[in-house]
Amino acid sequence: MTRWTLRALGLDVVPSLRPLTYPGRPATGPALLTGPELLPLTPGPVPLGDWRLDGTDGPPLDPALAALGRESADRRHPVLAVGSNASPAQLAHKFAATGLSAVVPLVPVRVGGVAVGCSGHIGRYGYVAAAPYAAPGARTTLVAGWLDGRQLAVVDATEFNYRRILLPGDRFPVTLPSGERLRGAYVYVSKWGVLTGPPGGGPPRPGGGDQGALLATLLAGSARLRALLGPGPRDWVERAAADPQRGEEGTRILAEEGWVERTVGLPPYDPAAPGALTYGDLRPL
Repeated sequence: MTRWTLRALGLDVVPSLRPLTYPGRPATGPALLTGPELLPLTPGPVPLGDWRLDGTDGPPLDPALAALGRESADRRHPVLAVGSNASPAQLAHKFAATGLSAVVPLVPVRVGGVAVGCSGHIGRYGYVAAAPYAAPGARTTLVAGWLDGRQLAVVDATEFNYRRILLPGDRFPVTLPSGERLRGAYVYVSKWGVLTGPPGGGPPRPGGGDQGALLATLLAGSARLRALLGPGPRDWVERAAADPQRGEEGTRILAEEGWVERTVGLPPYDPAAPGALTYGDLRPL
């Protein structure tokens, strides 16, 4: 069976350890992450659990997961990544830090009505993370991770500046490479809104690109941010990561100077929503 290490694929850089590399390199095709390795998955006109590892003659995904002592695809939760959760190295790092298995199916999917912007806050690692917003007519490729219950709880805990919501498939279609369209999928929405273009207005600023260029633009547009976190992007991430109060003050400056739009057009977070739905719940009828 073909096995590629993250290092051999150039996917081993962890954005939380090297903030200017955020959001990191995503999985570029369907694969099973097993920690330090990726095993390619071949889509078929069948449910995800029947897709085959390593070509059409390889074993189906579900028996491979069972052999590893892990949950089947139907019992996992499809979660769309708009930032570093699309990076296999970042996911493996998060799970290793808590002693959890990093066995996760990763699948690039097409999502309708959603675009990727920049969250209106400065994160604990110093970077400005990505965040989704509603964009009618948009068609965006995002990596969906199929997380088991314990993995989902760990990711929830790391995304404390976000709220996990369910995107209904009738308004925000999620389509797998096999053509299967889900009835819904989860995504993390920023509590802080998204950054706009020029301060005081403009459309949401595109996210997921060069972190250094983004920070340089923000520094050039705000004397207060330059005084607090400048003069350059490397100074920004080092100062914000070393001193959380600087990050919090920078977040306040972004809002006070009009860089932030709070309304993102996605379904609201519902703390009373029932337990997380699985792929088995969300597959087409």
